[in-house]
Amino acid sequence: MEEYNRILGSYTTNKKGPLLFVTAAVHGNEPSGVKALQRIFEILNTEKPHIKGTIVGVVGNVAALQKKVRFIEEDLNRTWTQENLQQKNKDTAEKKEMFQLIETLENVYKPHHTERYFIDCHTTSSASLPYISVQELGKNDTFAHQFPIHVIRGFSDIVNGTIDGFFSKQGITGFTVEAGQHESKESEAYHEGVIWIALQEACGLNFDALQDIPPAVLKTMNGTPPQKTFKIIHRFGLKEEDDFKMQPGFENFQPIQKGENLATLNGTQINSVWDAYIFMPLYQSQGNDGFFVVTEI
Repeated sequence: MEEYNRILGSYTTNKKGPLLFVTAAVHGNEPSGVKALQRIFEILNTEKPHIKGTIVGVVGNVAALQKKVRFIEEDLNRTWTQENLQQKNKDTAEKKEMFQLIETLENVYKPHHTERYFIDCHTTSSASLPYISVQELGKNDTFAHQFPIHVIRGFSDIVNGTIDGFFSKQGITGFTVEAGQHESKESEAYHEGVIWIALQEACGLNFDALQDIPPAVLKTMNGTPPQKTFKIIHRFGLKEEDDFKMQPGFENFQPIQKGENLATLNGTQINSVWDAYIFMPLYQSQGNDGFFVVTEI
C-alpha cells in the first residue's frame, strides 16, 4: 500500500507573493489531483521557474486515500460546519483530518504571503466535462472566470459543510475543480492544467520559463467547449436509509425536460419538473446527493 504524507509538496523561489493552497483527495477514491500535483512538483523542482509566493499541495483525507475509499466514517466534504468547527470535536476520522488540514494551512501561511488562494480537486463517479464550482464570495467568481472551463455557482450555498465553503469564509480566494471521472487520465490532465493556470494567474508563472508548455495546459485551454456559467436551482437530497437509483446514461450538463424520468426513490419514479440541465447524477453507492439541477446564466 502506498503511504501518503499530508503535504505532497511545496515550491517557492522566495519572492513575495501569495500562498496557493491546493487540496486533493478530500475524498479518498479521487486520486487524480494527487497525481497531478506530484507531476507538477516534479517539474517545478527540476526546472525551477520563478514564481511569486508559494504553492503547497496537500492530501485532504490521508486515511481514506490509503484505503482507496471515499471516506472512513463520514464525508470530509460535509464536516466543515460551524458547529463542528466550534465544538472542536474529533470523534470521527474525518473530523481529525479536518483539524489537521486547518493546522497545516495555518503552518504554511507566512507573514510575507500577500494573499491566499485555494483550489480543491475533485472527480465524479461518471464521465463529465471538467468544471469549476465556485461560491460567490469575495473575488472567487472573478478568479474562477480566468480559467477556460464551465463555471457552476451555488453548490456551497446549497450543501453545508464543504471545504471550499470554509476556505471562502476565511477570505481565501478560490474554487473546487471537478475534472471528470475518478480513474480517468483526462481528469488528471484537467487537474494538472487548472493548477498550472492557477500558478500563472495567482503566482505570475511564465510558461516560457519551462522547457515546454505542459501538455495538460494545452488540453485544458483547447480541449473543452467554450466556457458557460450555470447556477444550481435544485438539490435532490438523500437520507441514509433511502433506496435511490439514477436512470442510466445521464451525464453532467445533459439537458432534461419536464416530465422526463430521472430516477427512482424507494420504488417511486422521480420525474423532472424542469426544462434545465442535470448535474452530478449519483452513480455510486455512497453519497447523500441524488442529483442537482442547473440552469445557464
